[in-house]
Amino acid sequence: MIRVENLHKSFNGFQVLRGVSFEVVKGEILALIGQSGFGKSVLLKHVAGLMQPDSGRVVVDGQDMCCLSNKDLVRLRNRFGFLFQGGALFDSMTVFDNVAFPLREKTILGEDIIRRKVLSELEQVGLIGSERKYPAEISGGMIKRTALARALVTDPEIMLFDEPTTGLDPITVKTIVSLIAACHQRLTFTGIVVTHKIPAIFAIVDKVAMLHEGTIVIAGTPQDILASDEPIVRQFVHVHESSQEPGCQT
Repeated sequence: MIRVENLHKSFNGFQVLRGVSFEVVKGEILALIGQSGFGKSVLLKHVAGLMQPDSGRVVVDGQDMCCLSNKDLVRLRNRFGFLFQGGALFDSMTVFDNVAFPLREKTILGEDIIRRKVLSELEQVGLIGSERKYPAEISGGMIKRTALARALVTDPEIMLFDEPTTGLDPITVKTIVSLIAACHQRLTFTGIVVTHKIPAIFAIVDKVAMLHEGTIVIAGTPQDILASDEPIVRQFVHVHESSQEPGCQT
């Protein structure tokens, strides 16, 4: 479903991606792990077609994203859902209108159908009763759940998650991870999760790839990563297994 082949990307002469390759089979979820600043979010934006590589290619469902016309690229991206780091909600819109936004922008559905779909998605993430609130009036955890509902309301075939649990307390991390798992079971999307929250996310993914200094240094099952003797991998796993993020944003 998603195949990344020998991807290279530089900014102002600095190489961020240095020949990245991996594959995600239809219906699988892959966790993309690694230290901050090593290109995980840049890689995710290439998969979404939001950036063009210097060389290499991203193939989604047999289509090379670099070779598509603007019209075909938009059509392909309409099959994606994207959960941005921080949620990226519209401050001037209510929770309901944030979730309804992609349906109003990308479909010709009537407002009655949109309302039913939005309320159904809000129920899935436990936000019924909060639909009239604005982002400034809800917690960080609720913002992430609203953003998740917005990403899923179009029933995407492919889901991209950029640090879905960053800034959340351990209990809320478990809630978000459980919601992602439940949504995957319901929609069977193909997914990539950029994260450093392990081992929590490992419980719901099929594969893990670690990006370090612009290259994939290891790829395999969660068990393969946890059992690895590679010093870089062991250090990363040890640090992030024992760390807990501050805050209490439920």
